[in-house]
Amino acid sequence: MDERKMRKDIVELGKQLLERELVARTWGNISGRLDRSECLITPSGLDYKRMEEADIVRLDISTGQWEGNREPSSEKLIHMAAYSRFEDVRFVVHTHQKYATALGMTGLKSVDINEREWERLAGVGIAAYGPSGSEELRDAVDDVLRSGMETVLMIHHGALVCGRTREQAMERVLLLEQVCGRSVKGMEGAGDYGIVSISGELADELRAGFSKADVFRTPAVDICAAKGDDIYAQVDDMAQMIGERIPVVGNTNEAVSSLKRWPAVLIKDVGAVVRAKTEDDVEALRLLVDKACICCVHTRTMDMELKLAESDVIRMRHKYEDDYARKKDEM
Repeated sequence: MDERKMRKDIVELGKQLLERELVARTWGNISGRLDRSECLITPSGLDYKRMEEADIVRLDISTGQWEGNREPSSEKLIHMAAYSRFEDVRFVVHTHQKYATALGMTGLKSVDINEREWERLAGVGIAAYGPSGSEELRDAVDDVLRSGMETVLMIHHGALVCGRTREQAMERVLLLEQVCGRSVKGMEGAGDYGIVSISGELADELRAGFSKADVFRTPAVDICAAKGDDIYAQVDDMAQMIGERIPVVGNTNEAVSSLKRWPAVLIKDVGAVVRAKTEDDVEALRLLVDKACICCVHTRTMDMELKLAESDVIRMRHKYEDDYARKKDEM
């Protein structure tokens, strides 16, 4: 495979995933096989908006040794596992897409998929939870790949998709989200108006106390805000960027007070408020809050109230603060 073209393909694929809100900020990763022994992979902690061809890292599939201007993705082990299992796979994409993540929490028993879709995805399997970047996660993903399935839902984490071409990998990512979107429970009849910013005096008041903030609604946010129960971290990217929970409060004063501690809050009968240091982080928080609410609605409807262990939340939060946030500040 021509290395220059592969670098270009990976950069363009990253932008496609970002535009379709299948990843946020620096989460998710992409790789492409060069030959039997090496692949190219996205770097750790670099926003897809800023990623250039020179940032892509060369990685040995067997040893994990790498060469480049930046460190390889912390999730390199699951990419290495995929290439080791499937010699004809040329692209591996790890996403944090919202509906696939929600379905991964509860398994395949509620998935609405036909035979043709199953074949196009080359099978779908569930990988047990392992901390991001760990050997435990690599082994859990490899257990699924060993069975011949090329699409993996990772509990508390996201999805991994293999493809023979860039186009097939992207097609599978989109098909997976389509299948999982219609399979998520508790969202029936909730509407499909996406993320809608809220304007007006109340929104202005909430934004006024913070340098960067937004007030918004989504169907899942509206459901969770109306219910009134706090949203606990079920997915590791929420644990990293938000923490243990998203509080649900009853009025603006309570929201302003809670936002001094938490970067995201739900307000009953209003929506969600997020605050951050940059517009990019506000955008990422909007996506994370929506996904957290979708996961919450789905798991509650399935009567499978799932959340990350406190120790995992603390570890993920520290990892984010010590690694990804630091790298972003250094750019």
